[in-house]
Amino acid sequence: MSTAVAERSWCVVVPHHARGARLARHRLAAELGNVVASSLLADVIAVLAELVGNAIRHAEPLPGGVVRVAWRLRVDDTGGEAVTVRVTDGGAPNRSPALRPVGADAVDGRGLRIVVALAEQWGIERDGLGQSVWAALSGERALAQPSEATRQRAIQPVQRSLD
Repeated sequence: MSTAVAERSWCVVVPHHARGARLARHRLAAELGNVVASSLLADVIAVLAELVGNAIRHAEPLPGGVVRVAWRLRVDDTGGEAVTVRVTDGGAPNRSPALRPVGADAVDGRGLRIVVALAEQWGIERDGLGQSVWAALSGERALAQPSEATRQRAIQPVQRSLD
């Protein structure tokens, strides 16, 4: 039985500005639009938009006033698709990406909740230059409601320091 996996990766640099999020979404859609299922593509675009938007709103840029956006597509020999997106910025002093309480009337603050709802796993990695927030999505997500234990695990990011 073969366990071959095809893998493709992309990395782009976009401005640390609102148009950077639009550029990242369009580039990802162009690269993956004819490659992955449309339902997975829609989820990946939504997650990427949230991560880039959060980087622009809440974090410092990387040197040169940019944010680095990367994604990796894996397709196994059964046709199972998985996409991991990663957004790297300069980090925010004294603050880390985290879920926060949001009232029903709040106009923002739901970005990471969207990521948690769509991704199978997400996390934060830090190094000497800043931080990366990543999320992994799969075309084979279970349609059933997850258990409470699964929901609680999904809410907690995987954090790593690369110092």
